[in-house]
Amino acid sequence: MQKRWLAPILGALLISGVGYAPGTYAATTQEVTQQQQGLTLNANLMLADGKGFADEMVLLTHGTLTHKERSTYAALQKNLANNGISSLAINLSLGLDNRHGEYDCAVPHTHKHTDALNEIGYWMTWLQQQGAEKVTLMGHSRGGNQTAWYAAERDSDQVAKVILIAPATGEQQSAKDYADKAGKPLAPILQQAQQMVEAGKGTQMLKDTYFIYCKDAQVSAAAFADYYTVKGQFDTPTLLKEIAKPTLVVIGTADDVVADLPEKIAPLADAGKINVISLEDADHFFLDFANEDLAAAAAEFIRSE
Repeated sequence: MQKRWLAPILGALLISGVGYAPGTYAATTQEVTQQQQGLTLNANLMLADGKGFADEMVLLTHGTLTHKERSTYAALQKNLANNGISSLAINLSLGLDNRHGEYDCAVPHTHKHTDALNEIGYWMTWLQQQGAEKVTLMGHSRGGNQTAWYAAERDSDQVAKVILIAPATGEQQSAKDYADKAGKPLAPILQQAQQMVEAGKGTQMLKDTYFIYCKDAQVSAAAFADYYTVKGQFDTPTLLKEIAKPTLVVIGTADDVVADLPEKIAPLADAGKINVISLEDADHFFLDFANEDLAAAAAEFIRSE
């Protein structure tokens, strides 16, 4: 079991204005690309000043339908670099070639939640080819769930540690959550999508359908079924039981997006399975000082024995 350097959830450390003295920021961001499955994938690489691929490295996965340059992730890369930690922030393709920026809800959805596992794997291979033999996997929100899923099912010697920032719980695919947001029940739509997939028509589109955050979307039956068919792995606390590597879960005390997360991971923290910290007054997006605190805590965890 990893060293218990942080307090468990019931006595969680509340970090407010962590004191540290970052060095002069000298790192720069470089976009890198690779070709996989007919698509161009892109990511932002930031090497900390004086560091190379063989030093501490983080692979960062963003949240739902967003992108690597959103303020949370751009700031986190800079703040990690200020703490001497290099990072690769990836853009999940979401089925689009060389995707940049927020996903446009008007664009038909053919991507799957589980596509991220392959793309994380592609970038892990790329990092290994550059000389990164030990990588800390980091993910935020839905990206936290996808990161945990990868760590649980595709672990390797290259994975050093895992950091999950406000990772999604099973509520993201619940019938209640869907009905609250869409104003209509999930079951009939999901049944239709599943039947289309079973009939070999998974690429056909459901029109004017609420999907994730998008109203009146066009979404393939296969994509809809993948995101909304109940699977235990959609619940990050369930996945945490299967992750072998030292794992840190970061919670914001003002986060109302994954409000059920603290209660759900409490038994795992009590049992010493995971490390947990709470950042005081941080919401789901960990901006400004909360982002600095997040990076400092991540750096400490990465360097801990």
